[in-house]
Amino acid sequence: MSVHRVRVSELAGRLVLGPQEVRHLQVMRLRPGDEVQVFDGRGGEALATLAELDEGRAVLTLHLDAGTEGAADLGRETPQPVTLAIALLKGDKLADVVRAATELGVARIQLLVTAHADAREIGAQKLVRLRRVAEEAARQSRRRVVPEVQGPLHLARFTWEGRLVVAHPGAEARLPDLLDWAAPLTVLSGPEGGFSEAEIAGLLARGAVPVTLGPRILRAETAPLAMLGAVVATGV
Repeated sequence: MSVHRVRVSELAGRLVLGPQEVRHLQVMRLRPGDEVQVFDGRGGEALATLAELDEGRAVLTLHLDAGTEGAADLGRETPQPVTLAIALLKGDKLADVVRAATELGVARIQLLVTAHADAREIGAQKLVRLRRVAEEAARQSRRRVVPEVQGPLHLARFTWEGRLVVAHPGAEARLPDLLDWAAPLTVLSGPEGGFSEAEIAGLLARGAVPVTLGPRILRAETAPLAMLGAVVATGV
């Protein structure tokens, strides 16, 4: 049986968890004495024992003899950090993309407002929900890092480190052929209506590289995952 995983704020000898984590432990039917795997979302991971559990709190004790695995030991992460930059989408599409992108290894998700975006903004509660989706996906996929989900930013103000590739119909370059893992990578995907000509021209002028996703037209929630799948296959 696999060990259940719990997100904590830090790795310490004695960890006190609040109501949200208590509910998760109760749903998992854990009892005092059971082992759990704790991770801090920044790369640290260790084994712990559930020492106390009641309605309001839980206490975990870290296995000191097992040590902890620090942020430098990220065996489940890509060779360089990968950022997904994506235009705002309607309904639950963003949550679906955040969940799958987390499973595919992104370190950061930047929401963008673009000319043809399905929405111009999202509420604070939806942003909180997207961050919870990322945390749950990281726990289930056994990642040690929980991606940052950053609030909407206008495309013109968006900056990046390393190389940026943008999905664009008519492009000739293939994403796998561009990956050398010498620097961080940003994958940019647009809304259902695509990027405007002015947006593409501005991105290319700032050094973005357009890439093809093949001969078929992909939906806005499918395109970023196709790009990330190619990244993961190249970065293993």
